[in-house]
Amino acid sequence: MLRRKRVRFDACAGVVATALALTALPAWAQDAAPVAVSPPAETKLEAGKLPVPAAPPEANLPAVDPVISDEAFNKAIPSLDVADDAELDRPLESIEEFERQMASKQAGAKPTEGQRAPAGNAALADGTATEQIGDAPVNDPELNKPLPPIDQFQVEPVQFAEADEDDKAAEVAYRVEVNGLDKADAETETDLRDLFDDLSALGSGKGKAANAAMVTARLTEDEVLLERILASEGWFGARVRTRLSRGGEASQDREDEDGGEPATQSASARPAAPGLTAVLDVTPGKRYTLGSIVILAAPTIPADLVSRNLALKTGEPIVAQRVQGAEAQIAVALPQEGYPFAEVGQRDVLLDRDTGQGDYTLPVTVGPRARFGDIATTGDLAFDAKHVGVLTRFKRGELYDSRKVDDLRQAMVATGLFSSVAIEPQRSGQKVADDPDGAEYVTMMVTQDAGPPRTIAGTLGYGTGQGLRAEATWTHRNMFRPEGALIAHGVAGTQEQGAGVTFRRSNAGQRDRTFELTAEALHTDYEAYNAYTGRLAARIARDSTPIWQKKLTYAAGVELLASGEEDYDFALGKRQRRTFYIAALSGQLGFDTSDDLLNPTKGYRLTTLIQPEGSLEGGFTPYVRARIDGSAYYSVSKDVVLAGRVRFGTIQGAARNDIAPSRRFYAGGGGSVRGFGYQELGPQDPDGKPIGGRSVNEAAAEVRYRFGNFGIVGFVDVGQAYESTMPKFSDLRYGAGIGGRFYTNFGPMRLDIATPINRRPGEARVSVYVSIGQAF
Repeated sequence: MLRRKRVRFDACAGVVATALALTALPAWAQDAAPVAVSPPAETKLEAGKLPVPAAPPEANLPAVDPVISDEAFNKAIPSLDVADDAELDRPLESIEEFERQMASKQAGAKPTEGQRAPAGNAALADGTATEQIGDAPVNDPELNKPLPPIDQFQVEPVQFAEADEDDKAAEVAYRVEVNGLDKADAETETDLRDLFDDLSALGSGKGKAANAAMVTARLTEDEVLLERILASEGWFGARVRTRLSRGGEASQDREDEDGGEPATQSASARPAAPGLTAVLDVTPGKRYTLGSIVILAAPTIPADLVSRNLALKTGEPIVAQRVQGAEAQIAVALPQEGYPFAEVGQRDVLLDRDTGQGDYTLPVTVGPRARFGDIATTGDLAFDAKHVGVLTRFKRGELYDSRKVDDLRQAMVATGLFSSVAIEPQRSGQKVADDPDGAEYVTMMVTQDAGPPRTIAGTLGYGTGQGLRAEATWTHRNMFRPEGALIAHGVAGTQEQGAGVTFRRSNAGQRDRTFELTAEALHTDYEAYNAYTGRLAARIARDSTPIWQKKLTYAAGVELLASGEEDYDFALGKRQRRTFYIAALSGQLGFDTSDDLLNPTKGYRLTTLIQPEGSLEGGFTPYVRARIDGSAYYSVSKDVVLAGRVRFGTIQGAARNDIAPSRRFYAGGGGSVRGFGYQELGPQDPDGKPIGGRSVNEAAAEVRYRFGNFGIVGFVDVGQAYESTMPKFSDLRYGAGIGGRFYTNFGPMRLDIATPINRRPGEARVSVYVSIGQAF
């Protein structure tokens, strides 16, 4: 009696299939004596005769007379000599004569003189011969006419008949009934009925089919589906029986009562009837559990490296998803612990029907322990192996860790220079000297596929008081290898115009370090000031990008500015243009724990900026600009996020009149206090135009609700700029509003509409802001 069988798991669907592995012979067959087979006696083959086996010498065979003598047989065979056959020398008649003979015979006429009577079936006839069957003559003149030109050949399209109402009425409606699945649901964490409904062929039909045969086909498919689902959860012996019910009467089961072959009579053989019910009766049977767990692997360091990562325990149900997940964990853990060439083999699960257990065996090829060695690169190169080494976070001789290899791959992708990158370890055969574990070096082979190095990009935005602003950039990301980019940019707007060029070296001698040189000219025309500015700047920084967001960032730089700006002179009582020459140093430090650069949902950010500057207009006037920004994000639920921010700024060491208007602090606008125009808040001149201050404070709160690719934001902002060097927290202005978000793969598109609270004369009732990314 068959007791045990082996099972395997389908890795793609997480489904289990079973295959018999042991076959038992009946006892009587095992005890039967073997049959002796003797080789045939030697036979001799003579020319022209079939081999005749020789009789044993002791055989006493009776005499047998021949049926016919050889002489009589030869006389009965006709001669094959064709020399005397006159009929073979007569020439063949023409095709026309042959056709006339056939036609004459068909019409009952005798052959004319000189003709032979033909044999066989009648053929088509021409001429004067009379035909009993009116076949078309082969010399029909229509057949000799030339074909019409192709441009005059007319083809009548085939008309397909539309389905009539009777055909539509032939459609059948059905419902699905699954019985017996509750027991399986009660024993597993997976809702099997929901899983079945998601994959069901009957469910995909939404209760309608062209005919009953289609329902039957879907029912057959779902029968197999249910068996696979149950097997994936450990019910390897589950049985599923199906039937169709019509008008309250059950049709014949599609499976015999004894579980044999499906019945020959199907639903499609009977007339269709409305109200079909597709029934699946499930008998889960016994759920198998894990018995012994055996891992076939060479020794590792540490010794329990494989076993501790196999999250399977004796006695737990054999669930395909858990088994595959445990094996995948081994495949991940070994390369992280110094075994880059480890492979997980094909499992073997031997089921015992008596105990309901499965003995699990897993072979694992560990391979040699390895340490990082040399770096080699091939393919269409964007840069050489030396620069690849700059991007690594590992050194030669360190224990191999696949996580550091993944980190290198991400760093190379973040450069934006590749269409694809592949990094694979290769055995070098070189042993690590004095290594007690016998490890060997592995060569990291980097395969590069350089992508297009040039990019054209553009941004468009609008803000009340700031006007319409469009910016375009042209970038060659690898003009000066490695990673030396040339960037040309231009700004065109209603209140801002300018152009500039930037040289940027990414990963400059160190991972994530950027060096920039910038030269630009800019014209700005705002309510606060009108300025023509030329700027030269150098900066070295460690910045975040949307692809490679960093927790700690910094920047340090120097800039020289020459700016002719219009400023209000209180002594003269009017605005006049002044020229400022400014030299500035800057230092910035940031700490970021948020989960996304453009659309954060949790975490916080802190940024501090310090800028020692000196104005050369009318002498040297040193001062320090400082600002601190903080923001925090909290997910209330999957769709709702609370966000808040604060800002404080101060300028110490100079009077406001000695500071260029473009270097003062302002409040108001899309990135400040919404509901007010750009730079609208703060000290004003007698004409009501802002003139800026030496300190600022701001705060904002948002509730962000997202549904699909869209979102709604409600917000309240508050802030003010002051003439004093420290914020006074007085005369605070509030703005409130609502915004819409459209989420894309590169960040959200933002549209905010806000209004000032306690609006004052001259202030707009509504302000609008359009840009990319969240407000903060």
